[in-house]
Amino acid sequence: MLDAATRLAARHGATNLTMDAVAAEASVGKGTIFRHFGDRTGLLMALLDRAEHQLQARFLSGPPPLGPGADPGARLRAFGAAVLQHEQEYHDLYLAAALDAQRRFLVPAYQVRRTHVAMLVRSLDPRADADLLSHALLGYLDTALTHHLLRQRELGLARLEAGWVDLVSRLCT
Repeated sequence: MLDAATRLAARHGATNLTMDAVAAEASVGKGTIFRHFGDRTGLLMALLDRAEHQLQARFLSGPPPLGPGADPGARLRAFGAAVLQHEQEYHDLYLAAALDAQRRFLVPAYQVRRTHVAMLVRSLDPRADADLLSHALLGYLDTALTHHLLRQRELGLARLEAGWVDLVSRLCT
């Protein structure tokens, strides 16, 4: 079912993904899709989870500077660039699956990112409020904000990445 949804999202865009189309593409009944995913948002979240696991593998166990083995500042700089690039690759899916304000910070993918950033911040400065700073730093990488900056303000990915590096560098000093 996820493979079918991935194919449809690639062909028609995630915003146009319907439970009916996924059921037809997967050759299953529509009820099967609903029982498995609950609703369209559940299906989109499952697709995002798949993409998010690829990103998580890179920052949790991939090569430096994103993965272990680099100093915390270098890892944090690399993390922002990796997230910005990843979310641009899957931006249609991230925007289609945008959660309401009460749920967006509770999804496991956000929690993994926040925990990772907090660990890096704590390594940079044990006195810092790593929990609060991790939320603030992830705010810079927010999908809706980066979409606005890239598509509506036309700032360019290189500029956002440079801004992230500047922000983290200021935190490191």
